[in-house]
Amino acid sequence: MADDQRGTIGTSPPRTDGLAKVTGSASYARHLRVPGMVHTALVRSDRPHARVLAIKCDAASRAPGVVAVVTAADLRRVVRHLHHGPAFRDQPILAAEKVRHVGEPVAAIVAETPAAAHAALPMVEVVYEDLPGVFDPVEAMQPGAPLVHERVEPAGSFADLRGLEPAAGTNVCLHFRLRRGDVQAGLRSVDVIVEEAFTTPATQHLPMEPHATLAIPGADGRLIIWSSTQSPSFVRSELAYLLGLPEHAVDVRVPYLGGGYGAKLYVKLEAIAAALALLIRRPVAVHNALEDLFYTLNRHATRTVIRSGVTRDGRLMARQVQVYWDTGAYADIGPRICQKSGYTATGPYRIPHVSIDSYCVYTHHPPAGAFRGFGIPQLVWAYESHTDTLARRLALDPLEFRRRNLLRSGDPQATGTVMQHAGFVEVLDAVAQRLPFARSRSGHVARGVGMAVGMKAVLTPSTSLATVHMYGDGSVGVAAGTVEMGQGAETVLGQIVATELGVPLHHVRVLHPDTDVTPFDTLTAGSRSTFHMGNAVRRAAEDVRLQLLDRATRLLEAPLDVLAVEDGGVVSREGPRRALTFREIMERTFGQGGTLVGRGEHRGHAKHLDPATGQSDQVTAFWFAGAAAAEVEVDTGTGEVRVPRLVCAADVGKALHPRLVEGQIRGAAVMQLSQTLFEAVATQDGQLLNPNLIDYKALTTAEAPERLEAVIVEVPHPDGPYGAKGVGETGVFAVAPAVANAIANATGGRPRDLPLTPERILQSIREADA
Repeated sequence: MADDQRGTIGTSPPRTDGLAKVTGSASYARHLRVPGMVHTALVRSDRPHARVLAIKCDAASRAPGVVAVVTAADLRRVVRHLHHGPAFRDQPILAAEKVRHVGEPVAAIVAETPAAAHAALPMVEVVYEDLPGVFDPVEAMQPGAPLVHERVEPAGSFADLRGLEPAAGTNVCLHFRLRRGDVQAGLRSVDVIVEEAFTTPATQHLPMEPHATLAIPGADGRLIIWSSTQSPSFVRSELAYLLGLPEHAVDVRVPYLGGGYGAKLYVKLEAIAAALALLIRRPVAVHNALEDLFYTLNRHATRTVIRSGVTRDGRLMARQVQVYWDTGAYADIGPRICQKSGYTATGPYRIPHVSIDSYCVYTHHPPAGAFRGFGIPQLVWAYESHTDTLARRLALDPLEFRRRNLLRSGDPQATGTVMQHAGFVEVLDAVAQRLPFARSRSGHVARGVGMAVGMKAVLTPSTSLATVHMYGDGSVGVAAGTVEMGQGAETVLGQIVATELGVPLHHVRVLHPDTDVTPFDTLTAGSRSTFHMGNAVRRAAEDVRLQLLDRATRLLEAPLDVLAVEDGGVVSREGPRRALTFREIMERTFGQGGTLVGRGEHRGHAKHLDPATGQSDQVTAFWFAGAAAAEVEVDTGTGEVRVPRLVCAADVGKALHPRLVEGQIRGAAVMQLSQTLFEAVATQDGQLLNPNLIDYKALTTAEAPERLEAVIVEVPHPDGPYGAKGVGETGVFAVAPAVANAIANATGGRPRDLPLTPERILQSIREADA
């Protein structure tokens, strides 16, 4: 059998979930139906900030098919704690005394059918007292600004978040500081100082499958939760906390996900579904409509002010950065984004004098949280647009200017962590070789090329556990908490086990997460699964392999050092060839049948960040490096932009499944190009103006690049499985600044606000001409 069919590492076998998905037989959370199941519609606030004076439910309660109308007051009968959150427990399951953003759930209508539940929505009357709101993070930081929260409680759910404290009496839920060297002395030592400000809007994840949860109460007091979540282990522990149950009483099961991109992390619909199920003692389904996504979670809007000092020969000496993150009404995971992405705000460059202030700020907008890239695309947009400005101010080639200052192995990053095994130069050179700088003009169409490079730290600390089961016939099951959401994790984890045990990929089955069965995993996000869960699964497979070899030494009467696992069995490599299949080993060991269980664990370690300086000699387990180059055509009369060619390179350490890696890079690049050119959640005084796919514009195939190239760069990491790191986010890092730099190369205009609308392009051209 060919290697690509066996599924060994470095080959591209067909996806193990491919057939189910292309035939439509794959099951998703909203497909589930169980006897007695009822459906839910959520009454959502139409006010950005208001006191809830009364909720009048009588008419809705009497509506046909309605089982119950539930408010926060009712939930207190079954929940021990009303508020949840991964960083701060600031978000109520249902709004109680106040609402803090438009679209916040205030009441839940439970009915026999979805139609009956939605028909009763207008019958619920909520009486509000409007309160002043704040909608800009910089304004929200000013003295006297309306407070979104009077106080918040740190959650303590994750080791890296336990020490985070909000600034009391303000809307700043986290202020991260980083100081290295003496930035003022550095600025005094340079020849040129440039300051610029850049903005990005809130954007929407738009997974094809909106959030869905089904909660099933058991007669024994247990709860089964079927959910479209990326973090089943966290959902279990958080529900146990909210409901006052032991973790063993909550079983979270995850089928396939129809996309996540960070939108389905932590608790979204699970808490309300679980509480309703306990309250009415029937299975309860809660499903978001597509429009509800805009009120549930978006990407952070940001404002970044960056000031750099450089010498005439192009050496970066000093950089000051202030980043303001609009985290909305509830923190979600914003504080972690503010900190962990914040410390990369100076970019992948050697800069001896650095000052970073990263602020996570509450406003009366819908919550913002994790989104593919975890805040990195917003930062790379700023510092890589700024990098081109610096190079042009010095009349230096932008590529050479970057190469002169890029971090190399052995250099300290801004946190003080020494850079190792990150291919910043390699990814930049890869895109530059394929799309070198050029510019031209033909009538009113200007053409140009731009490039950019970005960096990200993998989530650290985090933990992944896995078990591998060999059954009596020699086939294998893998229990891992990693969620398959389109990225190909099921296939890659299966490849690792198949390689370690020398069996074909089709002999390996990777189970869907089920917290009763699959061991703990921090979450499926942050491009961490290949590295962390890949290591855990590999070690679990090694454990099984060693058990097989141990049994074979006795059965074959041969020493361990002459035995090898291959082709579904154990072979003696010395003397007359002797071999046993795995089935034969299992039968001769257990008789009528048995199971070997291997266990594996991987934990990523980090050292504490100094709260005053942000310094740490081990801030992350490893770094990602990604670069992009874009060719653009700009109509200087209309401001319209085309991107006929886009090249993205990612340092993945080792491509375990090259075809999946290329697909991840391309998918990420197209997603980021859509946000570069089109996407923005528009708001006015807290009201969302475009919470639908008619008014919210996203890229279609008509605007996609004619040539989209994914370049795999391999700088192996010694701690990764077979040298692998990860790839899910790397393609989003550098697309936006590469396109903007190409526009500047073509027209001379420098846009500083996303998305790059025709109006903004024309304005930048006019400013450049002036």
